[in-house]
Amino acid sequence: MATLSELLRARTELSDPDIEWLHLLVGDWQLIADLSFADLVLWVRSVDDQWEAVAHVRPTTGQLVFVEDQVGRVADLGRTATLLSEAAADRRNVRVRQAAAGPEETIREEFIPVIREDHVVAVMTRHTNLWTTRTPSRLEITYLATADALCRMVTGGEFPHPGAPTGVRRGAPRVGDGVIRLDVDGVVTYASPNAVSALHRLGHLGEVVGASLAQVVTDNLRENYPVDEGLPLVVTGRQPWRTEVVAGGTTVSMRAIPLTESGQRFGAIVLLRDVGELRRRERELMTKDATIREIHHRVKNNLQSVAALLRLQARRVPAGEARAALEEAERRVGTIAMVHDQLSQGFDETVDFDPIAERGLRAVVEVAANGAAVRTDMEGSFGSLRAEDATSMAMILSELVQNAIEHGLGGAGGLVRVRVQRTADDRGQPMIVVAVEDDGRGIDPSRPPGSGLGTQIVQSLVADLQGRISWEPVVPHGTRARFTASLRPLT
Repeated sequence: MATLSELLRARTELSDPDIEWLHLLVGDWQLIADLSFADLVLWVRSVDDQWEAVAHVRPTTGQLVFVEDQVGRVADLGRTATLLSEAAADRRNVRVRQAAAGPEETIREEFIPVIREDHVVAVMTRHTNLWTTRTPSRLEITYLATADALCRMVTGGEFPHPGAPTGVRRGAPRVGDGVIRLDVDGVVTYASPNAVSALHRLGHLGEVVGASLAQVVTDNLRENYPVDEGLPLVVTGRQPWRTEVVAGGTTVSMRAIPLTESGQRFGAIVLLRDVGELRRRERELMTKDATIREIHHRVKNNLQSVAALLRLQARRVPAGEARAALEEAERRVGTIAMVHDQLSQGFDETVDFDPIAERGLRAVVEVAANGAAVRTDMEGSFGSLRAEDATSMAMILSELVQNAIEHGLGGAGGLVRVRVQRTADDRGQPMIVVAVEDDGRGIDPSRPPGSGLGTQIVQSLVADLQGRISWEPVVPHGTRARFTASLRPLT
């Protein structure tokens, strides 16, 4: 399914500002759909001079009209296209009523031109299923009146609000969470039952309707608790803003939407949601994440201390196999420490493996080259790996590169290349394949692949991962050493 941007750029001649305006509308039109108890469909004039639907939203507060998504639908040349063109040409809302497919159902349709900077960008249609003839409640009457005001703002180019903040924390309130209607002075003229409950949890025990929302909220604020600078704008309904209020042992998220007519504000709606439990869980997760990062940091420090001790011990041992073994042990411990160092800087149990691979290659060359001119080159990208896979892959890569330096180059110097390829197995599952190659003379016949300690370490790591990592040592052309390893699944 193409995105809204792709549809608009491919099928229309709208400018970038117009496309951005429609993005803002679609990003906030769930509010209108819920207040209207209606489906909304966004229509644009295509390059073929036809009306095409590019977005569709259903209400969460009432019965839907369209079971199937309307995106991609082209208006026929009859009634629908005529009404769309009429609304766009006259720049006014056109409301009609027609019989639906059901024998006892009636659909009310409204065609609302979307205007930005005095020109029509699109037409939004509102489809309401008039499934009952009962007398509407006070809630429904208030919701519908507010939805009508927002639709007039769409036609007047006053909604959506381009200055509204973005990147809001989780828990932004919606219509079903609680709605308050304010007059121009910030006095509550209507409050839904959920909104009243949210204010009661803040500590307000009196009447809500007829009271000043600003007074209700400020009377229950905690002493010495930091207050968001946007709070006055929200509780008075003067600006399209969001804030959170902490009081009464809970946290309530609040969002204001000013209602305007010809540029003059005549009231506002405020959405409320009790997010106390959500914020408590977020604090617990933040504490847990900080603890995990601290653990990785301490493990890294301890491993570096072990590596330093091995380095000191190696300096006390005469040159030979014993010193070489200690130096290799120091490198292996340092490789694991690099993974924990990277994990201590993140917020989850995945790690960007490319920096680890590059640092590991330099560390292996310093230990295994013995003064020879060894160069390394890495092609491709590992991306993010899970922590348990990253540690094993770092160890495997380190051992494979050391084998290539010692046995492929034979101490004569040369190039070791690491090739990384993202691919998929026979079942279509993502995987990553790593090949370590060198341009040396080849494997020492006296020590074929699989006979050294490094190979034994690789085999042990592969066995511990229970099939998530597989590897195979091969010697193509009988001369150049080449080792491959694969990892699945890739995060």
